Amino acid sequence: MTVDNKKLDPITCNHLAEMDDVCHGFFTRQGGFSKGIYAGLNCGLSSRDSRSTVLKNRKLIAQEISEGKVSRINTVNQVHGNKVIRFPSARTNHTPPRADGAVTNEPWEILAILTADCAPVLFFDPNASVIGACHAGWRGAKNGVIENTIREMVSLGASRSQIISVVGPCIGHKSYEVGIEFWEQFISIDASNRRFFKNTKQGFYLFDLQGFVKNQLHRSDVQTLPPVVGDTYTETQKFFSFRRSLIMGEPDYGRMVSAIMLRS
Repeated sequence: MTVDNKKLDPITCNHLAEMDDVCHGFFTRQGGFSKGIYAGLNCGLSSRDSRSTVLKNRKLIAQEISEGKVSRINTVNQVHGNKVIRFPSARTNHTPPRADGAVTNEPWEILAILTADCAPVLFFDPNASVIGACHAGWRGAKNGVIENTIREMVSLGASRSQIISVVGPCIGHKSYEVGIEFWEQFISIDASNRRFFKNTKQGFYLFDLQGFVKNQLHRSDVQTLPPVVGDTYTETQKFFSFRRSLIMGEPDYGRMVSAIMLRS
């Protein structure tokens, strides 16, 4: 796969893109300097890709989001949990903090979430000038990372009724087959979660991760924009996918970035 490293191809939400005081983007694998199975804009420092190459890719994103004013993105060490931290107080030059969400009310602090099938969620309160981002895999979404991100935003002055949220590309409903043990975990906490599953054969279901995440946002009483469409599993030229790499027998996989930043 060949990639033009001079051209990034972030997907944006039209509503957020029209706002002057915030920048955002759901970046695809397009652009960047990585080669081979990581070809494109791999931003995963935990991948086996060259660290220097990954840092160059991250710098490209920072400069794209900030129009050349910022050279680094703030990431967290994602562990499929529900912890949310604040930047810049949590920033370190060493190991990123273990968390799956981040918030800030400081301009020019880029919040970035890495995904490769899980759902990235970006948040913005235009009245309070507070932003947030979280990594909503099935574990984190089920265990409250979305609600915890909103609560941290509120602690910085945001109002639930004013928070705008948008879910980015993730693994599609038709691509996400799970077993009965997975299904039981969701049904045991709320029987209405059945609506996010489609039975395909005995003991197997298709899970609608994006639909489940969107429902969690609705239940948290924030404004929910239409999700950004895209199936990370099937769209091989556009997205990295953990599940696809596993099924294809590849030794590793790349990670994409979804980012948001306050201009002022």
